[in-house]
Amino acid sequence: MATNIVGRDNLAFLIPRLNLDLAKTLLFYYVLATWTIKAKRHLAARGLVTSFKEVYASIAKRVVQLALKLPSAKKSVDEQMSKAKLDIEDKLVPKGPNVVRHLALPEESRSLEWILAEMDKMDKEFEHASDWKGGKVSGAVYHGGDDLEKIIVAAYERYCVSNPLHPEVFPTVRKMEAEIVAMTLKMYNHPDGAGAMTSGGTESIIMAIKTYRDWARAVKNITEPEMIIPTTAHAAFDKGASYLGIKVHTLPVDSYTRRVDVKRVRRAINSNTIMIVGSAINFPDGNQDDIPALGQLASKYNVGLHVDCCLGSFIVPFLEPAGLADGQKGHYKLLPFDFRVKGVTSISCDTHKYGFAPKGTSVIMYRDAELRKYQYYLHPTWSGGVYASPSISGSRPGALLAGTWAVMQHMGSKGYLESCRNIVGSARQIAEGIRSSIPELHIVGDPPASVIAFGSSHPDVDIMEVGDVMSKRGWHLNALLDPKAVHIACTTLTVQAVDQFLADLKDAVREAKIAPSGKGTMVALYGLGRSSVVGPAFVGELATAFLDALYKA
Repeated sequence: MATNIVGRDNLAFLIPRLNLDLAKTLLFYYVLATWTIKAKRHLAARGLVTSFKEVYASIAKRVVQLALKLPSAKKSVDEQMSKAKLDIEDKLVPKGPNVVRHLALPEESRSLEWILAEMDKMDKEFEHASDWKGGKVSGAVYHGGDDLEKIIVAAYERYCVSNPLHPEVFPTVRKMEAEIVAMTLKMYNHPDGAGAMTSGGTESIIMAIKTYRDWARAVKNITEPEMIIPTTAHAAFDKGASYLGIKVHTLPVDSYTRRVDVKRVRRAINSNTIMIVGSAINFPDGNQDDIPALGQLASKYNVGLHVDCCLGSFIVPFLEPAGLADGQKGHYKLLPFDFRVKGVTSISCDTHKYGFAPKGTSVIMYRDAELRKYQYYLHPTWSGGVYASPSISGSRPGALLAGTWAVMQHMGSKGYLESCRNIVGSARQIAEGIRSSIPELHIVGDPPASVIAFGSSHPDVDIMEVGDVMSKRGWHLNALLDPKAVHIACTTLTVQAVDQFLADLKDAVREAKIAPSGKGTMVALYGLGRSSVVGPAFVGELATAFLDALYKA
């Protein structure tokens, strides 16, 4: 009898222990299975070689970081970084006895005359500013002409206090915004679609990412979302993914066509994929991804396909009617890119670039309103009342919307068609000029629109040195990291400066080849980025210093 009692007591003692051990075992296998699945997905997307390189780079980076913490190395690095940061500040922040700083509110009201005079003084403090009116700036200023500027100012003045957050107070602004979206959808061949306006391309892209994340969560129950982008996709996709907690698979592009490897995209798609991305055109080198092929994948696997036309904006839709879509001399052919492509579910288009609208306006478009609703933010139980907004901002400047609407009405299809011909014509003239008369350089890819990137084909010519020489001649161009190249985004202002650009570029190549200085900004900054596995970290620190300097009064 006693034996049975002891047996039952032992059993009662063992059951919780067995349950605990079983739970531990199950938890172990669950974690193991989860990480195995994640590793398999990662390997499928990145490939074995790339994954190995990533692990190697991570280890090497850590080793170098530890080495740089040694007293002697740290002192040298700190000295160099401090000098570089001061150089950045000196270029951005005016100094001298004649510089007046306004660091507190004035005691008395200033007159309009005083304000304008003070603005004139501040403008003169920056004599080294780029000559954007002369066409020497790549992109940045998308100027439609003095007449268009007057139209924007008139519209802005009329609606300067308006706020689309209150459509009942400013009904005209609401109407204009809706019409801007409708006109843009029509331009991208989907008048029955849906859309919204944002403050720029970055917000349009972030809104698209947010939309697909929330759609995938609601429709497909995806809680660990992933997205697939080319290496040439705009940094705004990485930015949005960072903000919204989404894993990014960045895939390589073909070295010649500069289009994302569609086979790699297919391998990277898994049950957590919410969207894939293609550009028409991309920012770095102005090339276009194979949107029809990406559309087939998006349709097959039921994932979103976002086409980034922020830069292509009011250029790529007009290439076909302008007779430029088929290219010339075997180059510059445009592939289908808009909503006519099956599988395309959203497109971003900046009105403030080649649409010539005031800065701070962009359109995000969706194939249907059902998808767009996942972009909205709703808070029906807020103590301040029902809150709903279509994008990140609550209050927005209605004056910018009015300016955009006015510009689009003034330009019309014929105006944009003409600007497309002029801008793309100048870009192709530059490309042909480089091909025919500057053998030390080559065009990156086969860009169909307004951006031309060029790299070095000669071992004695550092393209970053060429870029620095062009900077000394007053040109404000963009340096690219991978591959090493420099690009110019042509605008209406570039048209007048094409011959000067090619002449200066020839001289810059000659100077870079014969007497390179090795001291320019492009050479120093991008050379640092490639100097070691921690190079990007140093560049990041300098970028932080640049951002800090923007707010130094």
